[in-house]
Amino acid sequence: MLEAGNAAPSFVLPDQDNNQVSLDDFKGQWVMLWWYRKAATAG
Repeated sequence: MLEAGNAAPSFVLPDQDNNQVSLDDFKGQWVMLWWYRKAATAG
């Protein structure tokens, strides 16, 4: 479990064009992740 101040683990996710993007691609830069908790779910 992450806690405030911990470094995020390395991961790879698809972007809006389905290209794979790794957190390591942004090493040394500020990164902000934004997602919708209920996106693509029923209800």
